[in-house]
Amino acid sequence: MRETGRFAPSPTGPLHAGSLVAALASWLDVRARGPQARWLVRIEDADTERCLPGMGEHILQQLAECALLPDEPPVWQTRRTDRYEAALERLKARGLAYPCGCSRKDINEALARLGQRHERHGERVYPGTCRDGLHGKPARAWRFATEKFEADLPPTPGVPWEEKEEDGHDAGTGGELCFTDRRLGRQCQNVSREVGDFVLRRADGPWAYQLAVVVDDAEQGVTDVVRGEDLTDNTARQILLQRALGFATPSYLHTPLVRGADGDKLSKQNGATSIDTGSPSAALAALDAAARVLGLGPTTASDCPAALAGWVPEWRALYNSRP
Repeated sequence: MRETGRFAPSPTGPLHAGSLVAALASWLDVRARGPQARWLVRIEDADTERCLPGMGEHILQQLAECALLPDEPPVWQTRRTDRYEAALERLKARGLAYPCGCSRKDINEALARLGQRHERHGERVYPGTCRDGLHGKPARAWRFATEKFEADLPPTPGVPWEEKEEDGHDAGTGGELCFTDRRLGRQCQNVSREVGDFVLRRADGPWAYQLAVVVDDAEQGVTDVVRGEDLTDNTARQILLQRALGFATPSYLHTPLVRGADGDKLSKQNGATSIDTGSPSAALAALDAAARVLGLGPTTASDCPAALAGWVPEWRALYNSRP
């Protein structure tokens, strides 16, 4: 399979310093693999309530001003809803997706009854309320039955709940799903215990990130996912969905985060501002700052294309991305 990477921004605002780090890292990772590899851009606008009109086009312009040009026309999630519907139907047919009538308040109250508090920035673990039926409630979402799927995975003889994938990913033991991140090393998560059955689609329409990203990566032939470290704990969920749908699992590399003044990930919610790409010198300065976050040296180039070319061998040395 042709090596393929991608950058997949959500058009909820323009590119800021943190999102440019992810874009640069994914571009460099592909270019370090040689001319046969592909770099794609996907506009993740499935959650239409949060997306801003015209912002996808603006992000593409910012990328172009930084000389980060995709090898194929960008893909938009809102034009791919039939693929997500088909994937959900496959999961329903296997008994791995079910309707849920729980609101966030219902989940919080159920967790409180179990003596569990929801920590800020932590997962709100779904308690499995609707696994056995809605009990008169209207459906609010479709969820993925993690516990059922994990129980159906065949164990390796003599080792409880452990199987080795052909691509080297290890499912782990004791209900944990493990994978090796190219930067962070071995990562493990028991999805049913730490997350619970997660949402695939809300009843009012929007598709969940977890399902859409898995379907898109598979259809686009993505072999290497390079993205921000804040998405690391989404990976086990996505691997479960990949296996349930019969998709290959890509390799993963999660990049360092740019943090705001409060120490949290830099985002639109905590004051991240748009990067300035309005002139060649401003775009070069933004790229240079992003490269520093990734552990690359300062550029001496006079324009973005030359700077990018100079960082490719550095990236290859850091992350062993041999062509």
